[in-house]
Amino acid sequence: MGLISTLIVAIIQGVTELFPVSSLGHAVVLPPLLRLKDLDIRSEAFLPLLVVLHVGTALALMIYFWRDWLGIASALFARDREKRRDQLRLLFLVVVGTVPAVIAGFLLERHVRELFGAAVIAAFFLIVNGVLLFAVERMKQEGRNPITSLTMQDAVIVGVWQCLALIPGISRSGATIAGGLLLGLTHEAAARFAFLLATPIILGAAVLEVPKLLKSGEHVTGVAIIGGLAAGVTAFIAVAVLMRWMKTHEFKALDPFAYYCIGFGAVSLVLLSI
Repeated sequence: MGLISTLIVAIIQGVTELFPVSSLGHAVVLPPLLRLKDLDIRSEAFLPLLVVLHVGTALALMIYFWRDWLGIASALFARDREKRRDQLRLLFLVVVGTVPAVIAGFLLERHVRELFGAAVIAAFFLIVNGVLLFAVERMKQEGRNPITSLTMQDAVIVGVWQCLALIPGISRSGATIAGGLLLGLTHEAAARFAFLLATPIILGAAVLEVPKLLKSGEHVTGVAIIGGLAAGVTAFIAVAVLMRWMKTHEFKALDPFAYYCIGFGAVSLVLLSI
């Protein structure tokens, strides 16, 4: 892939991975829609870039939420018992919330991967994603609760919602935010917990691709590294914008993303059928 194509992919990845609009859905729909034959995410040639993009996005999340991760990392050494208890509890919530996606990914990835080449299916589920976001905004509880109000059972429920992102077109952040909202979290708390859950999953996805990369004989090139940096910078800006949006738009904050997914999915279905 050339530098321009790589930068375009990186920017799209950085935005769509964190905005609730499904990066996987866009990655499946856009290549056939734009007739870009060199952007097949299933190809071995695309693996180096895929790995680096995931690493860049995960690092962006770790940098943005560095206080949370530092607090979690230092929980065992905190002298303040209350602070240590709160940080350990957050750690357990993240771990418990991550487990469902790990299990589902291990059991279902091979079956779901067959959908990666089905742009029409991805476009359809982009519409489903939009309808889901729109519906949750009208079904959610009154959002007044912080992350600390979650129980371990709640974390599992949010983790199960995250599993929906295995389907191309369903957003990881959108699904987990939806799960948090239905449990009574504020938009900001739901988004924060969603991104804390997403960090190990995204980083883990990159690690899982490394053996495939080594087996394929492909190498991470300078262009791929530039793409990873671009994805990281874009992802950092995206999460900063989204967190600010969630904080200042507690009322129906997901609606713009819902309208976008429904519109983009519908237009894509029409164009792909021509």
